[in-house]
Amino acid sequence: MAAFVDRAPFIAKAGNGGNGCVSFHREKFVQNGGPDGGDGGRGGDVILVADSNMHTLMDFRFHSKYMAENGQDGAGNRRLGKSGENLYVKLPVGTVVRDKETGVVVADMYEEGREKVLLRGGRGGWGNMHFATPTRQAPNFAKPGLKTEAREFILELKSIADVGLVGFPNVGKSTLLSAVTAAKPKIANYHFTTLTPNLGIVRRHGQDFVMADIPGLVEGASEGQGLGHYFLRHVERTRLLLHVVDVSGCEGRVPMEDFDTINAELDKYGELTGKPQVIAANKMDLPDGEVGLEMLRDHVKGKYPIFPISAAAHKGLDELLDYLAETLSKMPAAEPFPEEEWAPDLLADSNAWHIEKDGHVFVVVGNAIEQLVGSVNFNDEESLNWFHRTLRRAGIIDALRKLGANEGSTVRMENMEFDFVE
Repeated sequence: MAAFVDRAPFIAKAGNGGNGCVSFHREKFVQNGGPDGGDGGRGGDVILVADSNMHTLMDFRFHSKYMAENGQDGAGNRRLGKSGENLYVKLPVGTVVRDKETGVVVADMYEEGREKVLLRGGRGGWGNMHFATPTRQAPNFAKPGLKTEAREFILELKSIADVGLVGFPNVGKSTLLSAVTAAKPKIANYHFTTLTPNLGIVRRHGQDFVMADIPGLVEGASEGQGLGHYFLRHVERTRLLLHVVDVSGCEGRVPMEDFDTINAELDKYGELTGKPQVIAANKMDLPDGEVGLEMLRDHVKGKYPIFPISAAAHKGLDELLDYLAETLSKMPAAEPFPEEEWAPDLLADSNAWHIEKDGHVFVVVGNAIEQLVGSVNFNDEESLNWFHRTLRRAGIIDALRKLGANEGSTVRMENMEFDFVE
């Protein structure tokens, strides 16, 4: 069986744009043909796809670099270079993608079939046919395609489940999951039998919900002790926590202390504070189960609902599942992690751009502007909105306003002209 991997590096690069062509029309009896160099093709995008058939990030341990196809160069006779093929990278549902440098979440693949453009291919360069003017009828130059850079990301797989089973190792979480779902987790009488998250579907009165059995916690997990963050990462998405407590104390543990220790670790982790919680008082079929249950009830003082069960003997499970199903039906669906607008900060350097005036036109120039315009798909509303926000964040909008640009003024960037909008 392949090892379970829930964190992996990921290096991606969109395709370079093809170069424009320098060419002149050649035809019999035509002595001085005009420029006819075609444009280069656009580089391929890197697109992420959530695939429910994948359950681990193991593939990315052995293959971490992914490159989309480059656009082809333009050719004579106004022939355009072929655009590069987009590269589709499949990820397990629930994978969160972070930019390694900034740590921001750039993609959350929270549902089956979701697609997200991670990196856009470079724009193809113009051929010399675009540069002919009445005074320059034989331009001997063309524009190169926009070159893209490889970016490093971190992939984190965070299980998607409605109910997350929490509790110390060996309290019966795996037994409970196998009793209420068709899942068959490995069960044995020693700690950390469960080393990977196990998910199962509970069907109750026409309602289905997903329950996750996640590796057990130990004290200090929020600082990475034991299975630490390996465990906590998979509880973040759950809508409700089912805290399994061994009330029999059969291993010499005190149920109240275990309960407090687990909650303290959940609070320290931060992301789990305030999540609704239900207590499953397990191993009621063992001696001292009733005593431990009463002690736990006195300790909790009604703050959390408690259901006495025996997962091994299949006792008390109906009442517990009915309560979980009813509670989940009243709760909102889990929210995906907020994705932050991200792109290489082309305009961070104040010398990366400046503004000139060409008559009544405001011209924004600089190498960063060329890269910025080349990275935008002006036929895509999402890409266009990001472009506007980037200009505002870089201070270009304020700079144009200070130079006298107002509503309706013409602003030129590279080969694009825009109306200035307040």
